[in-house]
Amino acid sequence: MRDFSNSKRAFAEADKYMPGGVNSPVRAFKNVGGDPLFIAKGKGAYIEDIDHNKYIDYVLSWGPLILGHADDKVVADLQDATTRGTSYGAPTELETELAEKIQAIVPSLEEMRMVSSGTEATMSAIRLARGVTKRDKIVKFIGNYHGHSDSLLVDAGSGMATFDINTSPGVPNALAYDTLTVAYNDVEGVKSLFKEHGKEIACVIVEPIAGNMGVIPGTQEFLQTLRDETTKSGSLLIFDEVMSGFRAAYHGAQSLYHIKPDLTTLGKVVGGGLPVGVFGGRRDLMENITPAGKIYHAGTLSGNPLAMTGGLSTLNQLSEDLYTKMTANTKRLMAGIKQAADDHGVPMTVHSVGTMWSYFFNAGPVNNFDDVKASDTAYFAKFFKQLLQQGIYTAPSQFETNFMSSKHTDVEIDKTIQAFNNAFDAVQKQG
Repeated sequence: MRDFSNSKRAFAEADKYMPGGVNSPVRAFKNVGGDPLFIAKGKGAYIEDIDHNKYIDYVLSWGPLILGHADDKVVADLQDATTRGTSYGAPTELETELAEKIQAIVPSLEEMRMVSSGTEATMSAIRLARGVTKRDKIVKFIGNYHGHSDSLLVDAGSGMATFDINTSPGVPNALAYDTLTVAYNDVEGVKSLFKEHGKEIACVIVEPIAGNMGVIPGTQEFLQTLRDETTKSGSLLIFDEVMSGFRAAYHGAQSLYHIKPDLTTLGKVVGGGLPVGVFGGRRDLMENITPAGKIYHAGTLSGNPLAMTGGLSTLNQLSEDLYTKMTANTKRLMAGIKQAADDHGVPMTVHSVGTMWSYFFNAGPVNNFDDVKASDTAYFAKFFKQLLQQGIYTAPSQFETNFMSSKHTDVEIDKTIQAFNNAFDAVQKQG
């Protein structure tokens, strides 16, 4: 049995100073029971906790570390950048270089604005949509999480789902009233909503590949319906690719569906492990942002030189060939996990798109949040603890996504598949 005593002590100390002992809720392990691990370091596909336990890591800082932990080139570039200062509050050429790189990979971002988080990116994109259309209502999908700004904390996934919260206290009723929700992948629900409210809707925001209730791909019909209905009603379509951007595919989820949104939000990978978000899209829309236009946005650390360096260093190492390799590794891992579940007679559905993957203790199909909620979360909690004992670190919630990195090799994948088999054996012995 692995010893977690130092993590337990550290969590008790953290709880004196931070609500729930953490700075982001899912880290607290509430969905799986027990105390969270406190991490000391990471390298490549591995992390090590403060009790010196080593794990193959599939959380990867919740997605950003597509090159694994402490990638040599990223670390060297950040060390070099730090010697020149950490923040200026003034423009640098790095911002333009990163924007040019992003546009080359995701061409729908004709203009963009750098921010410091995915939450800030989605919040700003919605403000832009409301300002341009002069409408108040927005549409989001049940189980999609777009950050913790007020308008978006209605029927959200991620930590909201983990803690079984529908709408957070502190969100004004008026804002909740202006947020219309529909089941994910519900084509007829979308059409009905637009028939009733089309001329009031400023925008639709959607994860084209949901990642905050586990990985659930949007169907082609569903996403095309969003494009058609928003175009007809004069609303804007926002693809939230904070997670799926540079994860689902090199050119983002929008390249898989061949659908061009009006606005896109990015984050996670785009910062290479540093705090970065991006919102952008059609030039005629983005030109409404201050100082070019009158819709306000500002940020002291927007375009921070270290964050821009981390993003550039990461994106410059990505390629179509690398994605082909990582996607093949992800599919092999999924096949091995599903086989392990089948061999042990445990109902399981596995989903993956590109480098994103999830497993649900659910016979399936799993196409929306109601389907996810039907999963056996009690079994998930027991299984998660056994995976930790086997040296595998996955997301500590049935409602989250796991990730592949370029540093996960056949060795790590084989070890992981064996660990899943061992964990099934251990849970079965518990009864």
